Amino acid sequence: MQSKIVLITGGSSGIGKAMGQYLTAKGYIVYGTTRNLGKYPDFSDFALLQMDVTVPDTIAKAVKEIVDKEGRLDVLVNNAGVGITGPLEETPNEEILKAFDTNFNGPLNVIKAVLPQMRRQKNGLIINITSIAGYMGLPFRGIYSASKGALELAIESLRMETKDFGVRITCVAPGDFATNIAAGRYHAPVLEGSPYETSYGRTLEAIDEDVDNGGDPVQVAKKVHSIINAKNPKIHYKVGSFLQKFSIVLKRILPDKWYEKLLLNYSGS
Repeated sequence: MQSKIVLITGGSSGIGKAMGQYLTAKGYIVYGTTRNLGKYPDFSDFALLQMDVTVPDTIAKAVKEIVDKEGRLDVLVNNAGVGITGPLEETPNEEILKAFDTNFNGPLNVIKAVLPQMRRQKNGLIINITSIAGYMGLPFRGIYSASKGALELAIESLRMETKDFGVRITCVAPGDFATNIAAGRYHAPVLEGSPYETSYGRTLEAIDEDVDNGGDPVQVAKKVHSIINAKNPKIHYKVGSFLQKFSIVLKRILPDKWYEKLLLNYSGS
């Protein structure tokens, strides 16, 4: 049996790297991507390609390189993404657009690049890494929540549009995991004298603590591995603590204002 060929965007660190390592150990042929290949001269866990999900030419080049070498592409894991925090009123428009370009437009760009090949194969799997935050509007994380939630909805549409191609498409929404996402996250500064100074400052501390105390990213890798081996993947998956996953259930059953109060208490706002 041939090893499946897997492409993981944002594979040089965090959840992407954990997935790549895990799948490589399971016998898959893994290609990860990074925006700056020069930063990883000694990376040897799996093949690493230069790609920026916001630049279609770099995507086309990377996909062509894989297909030319392997003859096919079996699995795409859309993992590349950026964090963003801040009061909506004080978050620069250019940063909002950048976040959506990476978290929403980026995965769609890569999907557009791989679908023709998967359609020719009459087989393929696309797994989109979203976020539990995409199921709710979190204070001072509204842009991040919106970008991930928008991707979940777009994928629901895409599944129906591509149902006759033999391509399976799903979303995996992680909760908080111990990664370096905070280091690369854009966060609007806590401005002295701002009406949001106290509440936003408390929320930032809570966010950083949640990430530092987050679970092992290998949990996401294991879930992705199980999806690859599933005959008929579900539309949505969640990976995280019981409370994080249960928060989605609570949103469905609690009155809106009760749920809002719960989120405010949890975030420290």
